[in-house]
Amino acid sequence: MTVSTDDIVRHAARLLAAGTRLDLGRMAAELGISRTTFFRRVGNREDLMGAGLRLMSDRTWQRALDAWRAAHGDAVRSPDGRLRCLWIMERYRREVAGSDGMRKLIEAEPGVALRVLTDPRGAVQPVLVDAHVELFRADAAAAGLTPLVGLPDLAFAVVRLGESFLYSDVLAARTVDLAVATTLVDTLVRGALEPAAR
Repeated sequence: MTVSTDDIVRHAARLLAAGTRLDLGRMAAELGISRTTFFRRVGNREDLMGAGLRLMSDRTWQRALDAWRAAHGDAVRSPDGRLRCLWIMERYRREVAGSDGMRKLIEAEPGVALRVLTDPRGAVQPVLVDAHVELFRADAAAAGLTPLVGLPDLAFAVVRLGESFLYSDVLAARTVDLAVATTLVDTLVRGALEPAAR
């Protein structure tokens, strides 16, 4: 059986989710391929970590979208009037913060993990910013909102703000406080998307 790049990335994501350190030699052996083939398919360790974390992030984002649909269907607001994007972003942050695998990775390899997670040219952050842009665009259109700033700028600011809280224990020796993160992100997004409501 041929082992594809996607197979390797899925294996890496499983290991990361379980809090297991990525050992490329061991992974190659587990998958039954040579180290040369392994590296040719996925690059170096940080490249593979980025691909695995991107897959985990994509899946977490999709679960948040699916949870909204299960609870509220195609509505753009919850019954209490909260925009869909705010609910989905909060759900995403809470799941990331609650991931044992992510915590173990950040505790074991803080420098590498944060570099991979927050690199603006890396595998994770740009895709997450794009996902936020798409969600903001859909919400603005469905709710008839006129954003005060460009959606890519808003998405970048929200993702960076989220990162600063999700990883605040490593970045700033501060306790992770998701409630404060939600208040600040909600205030920023509502100010940019719903200025008349302020």
